[in-house]
Amino acid sequence: MKVCLIGNGLTTLSLGKNLINKKIKVFNFVTDNKSKEKTRTIGISKDSLDFFNKEIIQLKKNMTWDIKKIDIYTEKYKGQKILNFEETKKNLFHMFKNTEIEEYLEKNLKKNKLFKKILIKNDQSLKKIINMNFDLIINCDANNIIAEEFFFRKINKNYNSKAFTCIIEHKKIVNNTAVQIFTKIGPIAFLPLSNFKTSIVFSANLKNKKFNDKEILKLIKFYNYKYKILNFSKLEKFNLSFSVSRNYFYRNILAFGDAIHRVHPLAGQGFNITLRDIKVISGLIQERIELGLPLDNSIFEEFENRTKHLNYIFTSAVDLFYEFFKFDNKINNNVSKALFKFMNKNKNINNFFMRQANKGLVL
Repeated sequence: MKVCLIGNGLTTLSLGKNLINKKIKVFNFVTDNKSKEKTRTIGISKDSLDFFNKEIIQLKKNMTWDIKKIDIYTEKYKGQKILNFEETKKNLFHMFKNTEIEEYLEKNLKKNKLFKKILIKNDQSLKKIINMNFDLIINCDANNIIAEEFFFRKINKNYNSKAFTCIIEHKKIVNNTAVQIFTKIGPIAFLPLSNFKTSIVFSANLKNKKFNDKEILKLIKFYNYKYKILNFSKLEKFNLSFSVSRNYFYRNILAFGDAIHRVHPLAGQGFNITLRDIKVISGLIQERIELGLPLDNSIFEEFENRTKHLNYIFTSAVDLFYEFFKFDNKINNNVSKALFKFMNKNKNINNFFMRQANKGLVL
């Protein structure tokens, strides 16, 4: 059995490792070797991390930082806490640096004879892959020629925003609470990485004003209320958009990861959605292997049928959450304050949101 994976990054590496664990030969075609973003971090839910450790690779304990509580504030109510999520006996999610997981996976895959990485230089070479003798072809790159030609039918939305990311070093503090502040400019998240380091993700709206790096650092200091900052890492940035693909597969090619869904980072759910997708495609492939059936594109159709509607509802809910706070910050009334108070005191609602963040949507 031979599977072709197209693209760089954490999604490709994670899926590739899952497949070689099943003794499947994986050929990873990449179009470039871009330098990794050093300040990007991800939060992985408990359920997703359990799957990652069991079905992909066991991550080292020193690579993760446990988050026990989430506090949500809004600038509209003068920095007042409006929501908090906490489970007394469990961690809500776990923080990682993207580069650390990627490098750990790359090191492991490099040693495995079932995994081969191949650099291709142009679009013509990439398109030739379609006619090669692979059981499955999975494209994890949302921006290559294959995505543009065969997966262009999408629901797209430009947030007119950039996410600015950096890591701050600060004086020691008990640092197990993630903080999200909805500001008039956009949401800013303080995501602990240790008692000395915290990741910052500031999603700034650029519709009315373009911010330079100095202004963003100044705003981070302004919205910070708990850390005595000693140092800032390099500030990195990327454009923010929402997109969901109308078709997940075309003939013998499956789109995957960002190529089928891209969501605002405010809820920290992007990679968790992808891990849930890996769990589904992994299960479908395993069923075929155990039944002695060939791997063909009927797997792709079943994958789309199982995941497309759930992914659309979940990503749209994250988008609605973003738009609600954006709108609420613009209006001059306190109606939402009563709603937040009700939500915060209602354990059933609180538990519902934590369940969805942990395991995703199940209908």
